[in-house]
Amino acid sequence: MEYRPLGNTGLKLPVIGFGASSLGQEFRHIDLQEALRAVPAALDSGLNFIDTSPFYGRGMSEVLLGFALQGIPRDRYLLGSKLGRYAGAHFDFSGKRVAESIDVSLERMRVEYLDICLCHDIEFVDMLQIVEETLPALRRAQQAGKVRFVGVSGYPMKMFRYVLDRAPLDVVLSYNHYTLQNTMLDDLAPYLKSKGVGIMNAAPFSARLLTNDPLPPWHKATDAVRAACRRAAEHCRSRGIDIAQLALQFSIRNPDLSTCITGTANPARIRQWAEWGEKPVDETLLAEVLDILKPIHNWHYTEGRPENNDP
Repeated sequence: MEYRPLGNTGLKLPVIGFGASSLGQEFRHIDLQEALRAVPAALDSGLNFIDTSPFYGRGMSEVLLGFALQGIPRDRYLLGSKLGRYAGAHFDFSGKRVAESIDVSLERMRVEYLDICLCHDIEFVDMLQIVEETLPALRRAQQAGKVRFVGVSGYPMKMFRYVLDRAPLDVVLSYNHYTLQNTMLDDLAPYLKSKGVGIMNAAPFSARLLTNDPLPPWHKATDAVRAACRRAAEHCRSRGIDIAQLALQFSIRNPDLSTCITGTANPARIRQWAEWGEKPVDETLLAEVLDILKPIHNWHYTEGRPENNDP
């Protein structure tokens, strides 16, 4: 497994990070014992950065991590969680809730500190509150030793510039914006690097869009986007390669992005991802797939408040 520095934090993250959202049954029902085996499988495969949130399974992901990480030395893994987004459409980025949320997360996971703590999906709220109230509260938690590094996460690209023009950040987490279909995060990378910010990518499969699996009912892809991705998947299949393999390989190859987080509660799938990450990319096939997807390149959707979204 390759490891890359995360901005100016001094941390080195694996190019594939373990997303623990699936432990909270965020996307499908899981087998509890299988889910608990997924964590040591990830660590044994080199995926030693774990990303979670109190939103995932409404706390279940963090609770299961607390069980799965028992007996594993704390220096064997890096742990990131989030705050501000909770059950349903409930958001609370108040300074009071910041302190409470961090304490609850630490208790659930049975650890003394988080390596990374992010404001979760800030596009759903007034981002000025993030700058003036939430981040100062997070910095206080950092000074108290409960959090090592601080950042924000979410979907629209616009919000990262908004926050960083007004407050320093250690890291950012973007999802669905560095994939075979969408590379908008790469366009933002020079700005983020100029600020010394560590860049984390997530969702290389774009919620199954870049796999052979059926899309979840809530997926926002248009008919044209779905059709183009099906053509790309069929082309890969005709060449004997799963498009998911190519999607993961593409999303981890950019040296400006420290890690690409993807989640599952299936230990075999984790080991497969680690194997895919070590294989050389079929450059000819990659060029052909990118050409198929060119008509929908950088297609994106609206998430959160309209004013927080990209034009």
